Amino acid sequence: MRVFLTGATGFIGSHIIPELLGAGHRVLGLTRSDAGADALVAAGAEAHRGDIEDLESLTEGAAACDGVIHTAFDHNFADFLENCQKDRRAIEALGAGLEGTSKPLIITSSTAMGSTALGEPASEDVFNAYSPNPRVASELAGEALYGRGIHVIVLRNSQIHDTRKQGLVSDLIGLACKKGVSAYVGEGANTWSAAHVLDTARLYRMALERNEAGARYHGTAEGAISLRDIAEAIGQTFGLPLRSVSTDEAGAHFGWLAAFASKDMSASSTLTRKHLGWQPEGPTLLTDICGMTAAG
Repeated sequence: MRVFLTGATGFIGSHIIPELLGAGHRVLGLTRSDAGADALVAAGAEAHRGDIEDLESLTEGAAACDGVIHTAFDHNFADFLENCQKDRRAIEALGAGLEGTSKPLIITSSTAMGSTALGEPASEDVFNAYSPNPRVASELAGEALYGRGIHVIVLRNSQIHDTRKQGLVSDLIGLACKKGVSAYVGEGANTWSAAHVLDTARLYRMALERNEAGARYHGTAEGAISLRDIAEAIGQTFGLPLRSVSTDEAGAHFGWLAAFASKDMSASSTLTRKHLGWQPEGPTLLTDICGMTAAG
């Protein structure tokens, strides 16, 4: 297959390229810069100029390929609401390029969209269309396209990591180093889910090849890692003291991260593993945090 990949030079996308090429596929990667185009060519992919706000370029790229993997997303949480709407528009534009075909369109979401109740792990067979999380816009856009016969597949990610980057955990690390203390809220019993980036890249490839319209998969290798354990790993790696902050102190200490620091973001990938045969093999999140010093 010739695959149109958005976010091709990003953290996840740059790992998806060798995964696809290794399976015999070709990759057309979206990039907005000469440097990005050079990097894609060096990686063995083709370059398609544009960005996620250039809707015409998205439609053209999708139409020129046999399938689409959409991983691009603006992770500036200061403009999270608008960035989620930007993603909605991008998904609609990609879908327009696949209208009337059975080509797969894999969109990226968060496992938070599969939450059923507080403290219950998110599940693939649940979609909370009324979620207050702005990221719901991505899956609503996918639902609308699926209703028009487009082969939309949703891949929901947890905290994706290696020794260089760990999703929201990277922001916790940056904050801890700035404040001189590795903190968690209360007892730190709330849990997050995670998966290594190489396992995640393989999951995208498997979902693409399966092309099961309407499917939802969870990129979750570890379903529930406590925030205290994460904070302890950060403290040990960077030589920082551990501290519990109260719920009342959380806003002042964590800033925008406070909305996540005390939240349970556990998730299950039972159905994903059953349907695709996906078996994560990479290091754990805590292993990668502790390996950051050695990795530089």
